[in-house]
Amino acid sequence: MTAAIIDGHHHAQTLLDAVAVELVQLPRAPGLAVVLVGDDPASHIYVRGKVAMASRLGLRGEAEILPDSVTEAELLAVIATLNARDDIDGILVQLPLPAHITTLRIMAAIDPAKDVDGLHALNAGRLLHGADSLVPCTPLGCLKLIKSVVPDLTGRHAVVIGSSNIVGKPMAALLLDERATVTQTHVHTRDIQFICRGADILVSAVGKPGLVRGDWIKPRAIVIDVGTTRVARPDGGYDTRGDVAFEEAVQVAGAITPVPRGVGPMTIACLMENTVKAAKARLRRAL
Repeated sequence: MTAAIIDGHHHAQTLLDAVAVELVQLPRAPGLAVVLVGDDPASHIYVRGKVAMASRLGLRGEAEILPDSVTEAELLAVIATLNARDDIDGILVQLPLPAHITTLRIMAAIDPAKDVDGLHALNAGRLLHGADSLVPCTPLGCLKLIKSVVPDLTGRHAVVIGSSNIVGKPMAALLLDERATVTQTHVHTRDIQFICRGADILVSAVGKPGLVRGDWIKPRAIVIDVGTTRVARPDGGYDTRGDVAFEEAVQVAGAITPVPRGVGPMTIACLMENTVKAAKARLRRAL
């Protein structure tokens, strides 16, 4: 048995097509601002991709590039300016931030109505309560991919490897809201292989290449690999590796996301969807 490959690029394009239909119904183009601190090459690639996709789709995308030496107060001032701008509907601060900046303080400074990455405590709380909110893009994309295979998750056992605020915790909340039974693991979890073998749905988001082996996976399970770790090659280049040992897992799982072309494209597509959602909500409040 070989698993079906869940093509994130295909599903992302379908979502972007739907977002484009919503865009033409708006009186103005939504604005998205992506804030980047420092000169990490991978982060610059991600930011360029997000801004380029926004522009290609018909949004107004802009990047605020700040030096690694920027102070927390200076970054907060930039966010305050973006909060006050009527032409900006979505604000995303690219993570991780330098060690001298408190990430939670920065997330808390973003207007919750413009928090298109869904990391403000108010949006996180609304998600946990099952209320409508802006949801973190990566777990939202993962859920859409899972439901492309199994639309009804009622009673399914889902295991989430990882408990970060960015992916693990919101992923668990989304799955619970879909009436799945959820087990969440973390670095101190014992017998993780045994836990994973019972999963109908397995989501790994820890950034450890090859962590999940083929014998961790229940036959015909849905496997969502969020890991994207850059691994150096002898020739000086690098490969992007997922958390799942793909060649082993594909022989056991029922459906699996590859790395790349799995979760990554869906993250950007969900960011566009969130930005349009935020713009529509702000336009309604202005009436």
